[in-house]
Amino acid sequence: MRKSQIIIGGIIALIVGIQACEKFEPGLPLEDSLLDGPIEGLSLSEMQRFNDGDRTFNNEVFTVEKGLGPLFVSNSCVSCHAGDGKGNPFSTLTRFGQVDETGNQFLHLGGPQLQNRAIPGYQPEVLPMGATFSRFTPPAVTGLGLLEFVPDDVLLQMADPNDLDGDGISGRVNWINIPSYIKPRSGSISQNGRYIGRFGKKASVYDLLQQTVDAFAQDMGISTLYHPIDVYSGQNADPEISTQRVNNVGFYLQTLKAPIPRNQTDSEVIKGKALFTQVNCSSCHQPKLTTGNAPISALAFKDFYPYTDLLLHDMGPGLDDGYTEGIAKTNEWRTPPLWGLGLSPNSQGGKYFLMHDGRATSIEQAIELHGGEAAASRQQYNKLSPTDKAAIIKFLKSL
Repeated sequence: MRKSQIIIGGIIALIVGIQACEKFEPGLPLEDSLLDGPIEGLSLSEMQRFNDGDRTFNNEVFTVEKGLGPLFVSNSCVSCHAGDGKGNPFSTLTRFGQVDETGNQFLHLGGPQLQNRAIPGYQPEVLPMGATFSRFTPPAVTGLGLLEFVPDDVLLQMADPNDLDGDGISGRVNWINIPSYIKPRSGSISQNGRYIGRFGKKASVYDLLQQTVDAFAQDMGISTLYHPIDVYSGQNADPEISTQRVNNVGFYLQTLKAPIPRNQTDSEVIKGKALFTQVNCSSCHQPKLTTGNAPISALAFKDFYPYTDLLLHDMGPGLDDGYTEGIAKTNEWRTPPLWGLGLSPNSQGGKYFLMHDGRATSIEQAIELHGGEAAASRQQYNKLSPTDKAAIIKFLKSL
């Protein structure tokens, strides 16, 4: 055999081998199966900020040398929000102290969050005698920037605290005091010096900068320029992380893409979507919202589909934990966005842990736990045929 024939044969064998191997290699995940990733339209400098925030959020493990503690809940952001998704029972937080709108009486004893871990030489916190508490499962963090820039007047238009339209739904905003370092958004509406909260289980957080600063302080015991307080001693402390990095984590949260729905042309998904509206779930889980002006052009004047009204609703005695934040009542909870619901098991260990504390291990269980203002919708759902119920569940899993 000629040398040239041997070389050609070898090349052919190599190509065939590579192609055979490619058949066994896992393909890249589809974009709609991932929560991570930036919103479209960011500039080069904005992408640099996004990537910097991404590194801190998803790759950084904080140690004592990096400012962790002395008391903390977790040593990284990603441990509570794997893949930017929901947390699970192992990352669920304990909040304690406040029973009504008079304010948290246990802030001097470590409230509102229990730091259940400590670095060597320190003892973790325990619940103070007489404190009321609730368990909060960490939420998914995608699409939050779109929620941040929905104008206040839109939220107030959706609110109906006295149920003037008689539909049994009486959502309201949570008027909160904001930290001194927060600059209210353009167009923000205030009432007696308070502003509208929209993040957190009780809508007790104003914006994503506050959410970020609170997480560094309460979750990891890391002081910042915005909150230069040692959580353990309550005394002033030097910042343990640069302000730029804090800002970039906030920017990362603002510019994460919204979850991408799947299977939207499936006939059962289309049927389930119609039934979702028919049983009036969409009264609180508003399908469509629109942002107003925003300092990040990619977020300005955008239509999006989160399935929330960001309002507080009475969810009945079964979900009343006896603890609250801001002026919310103990039985009131902010409507959680439903987008990304079908991807939740990816970050929750292969199964669901839903509602504010993860007590529901399926979407069906979560529906059954809806009381108060949502009781009528739950009853209408229960009257549906098994096939109609399955269509609604399939629709919800497509979000």
